[in-house]
Amino acid sequence: MSLKTKAFIYQLLSFAVLFIGFRYLIGAFTNLTGFWIPLTAFIIGTIISPKFQAVKTNDGEKLFMSWIFLKGIRQIK
Repeated sequence: MSLKTKAFIYQLLSFAVLFIGFRYLIGAFTNLTGFWIPLTAFIIGTIISPKFQAVKTNDGEKLFMSWIFLKGIRQIK
């Protein structure tokens, strides 16, 4: 599996976990109804989820992660 595919899967899984969690929390603890619940969860999940990217370097292809809660960019693989 290529690193671009892994980056996509990591990004998708991290967003999905955050989206489902926030959708439940927003539905349970706010007075929002209808499409506002998933829309709000989507916006929060998009902002908070970590960003993964595969980059070709002189040493080969590497996987990097950037997240709002961590300072700087981290190399994963």
